[in-house]
Amino acid sequence: MAKTFKIVFLGGIGEIGKNMTAIEYSNDIIIIDAGMSFPSYNMPGIDYIIPDISYLKSNRDKIRGVVLTHGHEDHIGSLPYLIKEIPTLPVYGTRLTIALCQHKFKENKIADNGLNVVTEGDVIHLGNFKIEFIKATHSIAGACHLAIETPIGMIFHTGDYKFDYTPIDGKMTDLGRLADLGNRGVTLMLGESTNVEREGHSMSERNVGQSLDYIFSENMNKRLIIATFASNIYRIQQIIDLAVKYDRKVVFSGRSMINIAEMAFKIGELKFQHTDIVELEKIKHCAHEKTVIVCTGGQGEPMSALSRMSTGDFDKVTVGPKDMVVLSSSPIPGNEKMVLTVVNNLYRLGADVVYEALHEVHASGHAYTEELKLMLSLIKPKYFIPVHGEYRHLKKHSFMAQSLGIPKENIFVPESGSTVIIQRNEMKAGPSVQAGNIYVDGYVTGDMDSLVLKDRQHLAEDGFIIIILNLLTLSPGSEEDFFANVDVITRGFHTFDGFAAEMRDVIKNAFYGFDFDKCDDIAVIKTIIKKTLRKYIFNKYKQNPMIMPIVMDSAN
Repeated sequence: MAKTFKIVFLGGIGEIGKNMTAIEYSNDIIIIDAGMSFPSYNMPGIDYIIPDISYLKSNRDKIRGVVLTHGHEDHIGSLPYLIKEIPTLPVYGTRLTIALCQHKFKENKIADNGLNVVTEGDVIHLGNFKIEFIKATHSIAGACHLAIETPIGMIFHTGDYKFDYTPIDGKMTDLGRLADLGNRGVTLMLGESTNVEREGHSMSERNVGQSLDYIFSENMNKRLIIATFASNIYRIQQIIDLAVKYDRKVVFSGRSMINIAEMAFKIGELKFQHTDIVELEKIKHCAHEKTVIVCTGGQGEPMSALSRMSTGDFDKVTVGPKDMVVLSSSPIPGNEKMVLTVVNNLYRLGADVVYEALHEVHASGHAYTEELKLMLSLIKPKYFIPVHGEYRHLKKHSFMAQSLGIPKENIFVPESGSTVIIQRNEMKAGPSVQAGNIYVDGYVTGDMDSLVLKDRQHLAEDGFIIIILNLLTLSPGSEEDFFANVDVITRGFHTFDGFAAEMRDVIKNAFYGFDFDKCDDIAVIKTIIKKTLRKYIFNKYKQNPMIMPIVMDSAN
């Protein structure tokens, strides 16, 4: 039988986020990344979403380890849940990536004994796999490409990347090493596709620094408030350096911003003097024009530091005309409305606001078209699978690969749960595996019933009405008093004086002639109430609240 390896796609396919891929050869499996994603607007109450790992749990004895490309949430966010299910897995990543994992493990009360730090250029062996970590430029320190040797060929996983020729840390991608891999022969390339729709080259992070320098110089008499991703250490380093240049103190605000800044400082990824930093509690002692607040909230998250400042709900910082606020980030698709709400609120408070649409205050960490083409040209894979993107991104990346000479039959566009089987001279689709979303709701995780989400959305959009009937108070000839005392409780539903009495009359008419003594099925009574009120309210008021009858009788 011909030797083969199998790729199993458990997340990050047809979506941005929740990245998780398994590679299997013989009795060995390695996992590439273990990410999460954030809920959309129609998932009320859900904190975040992680991949379904049923396939991994059923093959736990084969798994040799987890290899992380970098430390963003969409690549490490589900790791604590994976480790809770399979506690003995070793995990490998660069210094900042592992530091972020340690913080997550601490929050989840998980021992971090299995976390292992590697550096760019290191090679590790996991079963039949030999894995090389290659420096990648991205929007977080410690990002890596992965060159994975198997007994039947090389797999190259790009991870998230861009080609930044003037990186903040001075460490460029080793293009020579990538070309060397391509010349040796790469059997399969898994390539990220996030920015395949953006033409040209991505902007260097140093351009952002130049824009911020201009903002510092033009606002010498104002306090600066800069919102950015807490994990963007390169951006934060530039802000600190500019603060020193313009004689300002730096104030970190937002739990994740403070935690990650401290963590990055301890491991040497972020450099500053302690005298350059002021605690948020002491900001009142600093002159406005001598401070810069670095905070979370560039995505308009409701509980973030910047959002609370914009609504006046942040007791330590009051925003006003003496403030220049910079949103040094680009809205994640779906967050645009929340971001613009924050911008509008800040303007109402009298602050000046700068965001990406006005200045070059953000640079993407993901490759544009010309960089994607360069990667394909350097690696020259025999087979190509686009990953890390919505389905249209994957399709467009596959078309790009064809334009660069990779035969259509050597390209596979996967979906979540897809498997691909590859041998030396053939790539074919394998049987699908169970995959999908596991919802995290507080401390509860599970494959949430779609009806639960529909109910939550229904409640959020239309409110609800509770009808309470106590059959214990019903006696022959007392129907008039009985229906007059039915409780009508509304929440999140627009009512008016007399609404409850109107609903009681509707219910009374619905049960005209109904013999309660002969009906021992409470469900029948509830159904009559639901159908009657739903139809009446929709026809008269064009509203559709959730109707929840509660019927009490002697059995209760």
